[in-house]
Amino acid sequence: MARKKSRSPMFTWVFVTLLSSSGLGGYLNPDWPLIGPIVQQVLAVGKGSGSAATGPDGQPAAGANVGPGAIGGLSDRITSQLQSRYGSTDAKLASAPLNTASPGASNRPAGSLLIASYNIQVLGQSKMSKPDVVNVLAHVIRQFDIVAIQEVRAKDDNVIPDLVAAVNANGGQYNYLVGPRLGRTVSTEQYAFVFDTSRVEYDPSAVGTISDPTDLLHREPYAARFRARTNSPQHAFTFWMVNTHTDPDEVPEEVAALADVFKIMQTARADEDDVILLGDLNASESQLGPLGQVPGISWAVHGVMTNTRQTKAYDNILFHAQSTAEFTGRWGVYDLQRILGLSADDALKVSDHYPVWAEFQIWEAPKTNQFSGRFQGN
Repeated sequence: MARKKSRSPMFTWVFVTLLSSSGLGGYLNPDWPLIGPIVQQVLAVGKGSGSAATGPDGQPAAGANVGPGAIGGLSDRITSQLQSRYGSTDAKLASAPLNTASPGASNRPAGSLLIASYNIQVLGQSKMSKPDVVNVLAHVIRQFDIVAIQEVRAKDDNVIPDLVAAVNANGGQYNYLVGPRLGRTVSTEQYAFVFDTSRVEYDPSAVGTISDPTDLLHREPYAARFRARTNSPQHAFTFWMVNTHTDPDEVPEEVAALADVFKIMQTARADEDDVILLGDLNASESQLGPLGQVPGISWAVHGVMTNTRQTKAYDNILFHAQSTAEFTGRWGVYDLQRILGLSADDALKVSDHYPVWAEFQIWEAPKTNQFSGRFQGN
């Protein structure tokens, strides 16, 4: 039964991190009262090796469902590792042919970042035991510079590392951040960010879970600050990413609470006004309530279905239109059936959601950009 909660007008969010080397990151607003913050551990692991990963073919049109038409295969080593750890499987995605594209071939636009959100339904040991499914997931992740992943549901801490190893099997340089297990029931979930370190870097002082002292959200959002990797770091696009997955039984209350999350993150630090809130909202753009009414807020995905069955518009990418002028206006839903030639059944073996994505320029739009110098990509 859903928990009934009240929304206090004095509601305050506190954003905290626990880092192995520096403790609290130093980005807390000193004016915020620290009301019982729950510090969550954040994990980040080692880099991959090799050259940049592959990406979308050509230039996507605004709102189009775009992407390449072939899958980069897993190496024998990665397939063997997955079968050894999770067990062999007879499941096949026969309609998803492999190709032998050279490692490092990249079709992602050089002057922009492709940022995606992907609810990978119940990403755990069972899904990772199917190498053909992992193959598809790895291929999809390679199309983007950063992917915010929801619904990691596993007791095994190797799920995200193994998925990233599969992504890097063609010589990529992806890394990840993964949050704590969250939820009010035994079926907890984790958020993750998977990102190409040749294209972006993250600020280790600004990674963590947003504390929810009054328990308005079933799973508190997970946030990290990133910067485009360029030859002029002081002019590169920097931004918060806030990863979220609402409880389908409490959507109106939770999207209302996310309005407060968004506004708090806009002022979390004086040198950062770009906030990209993304994830599985379980709500279309017309059902965002107070979140959709935040002054200046905009959303990339509109007028299309985002679930695999093409019946619901649940996933989106939101930002302030004026502050985040880096948005190019290009976005899409990565339709696995159309792009990869999967059957409906095979697409559902991967997830009941499609990834959604939006494109942002790599250069900061004209405004004050004070940079702390603490970003790292590896």
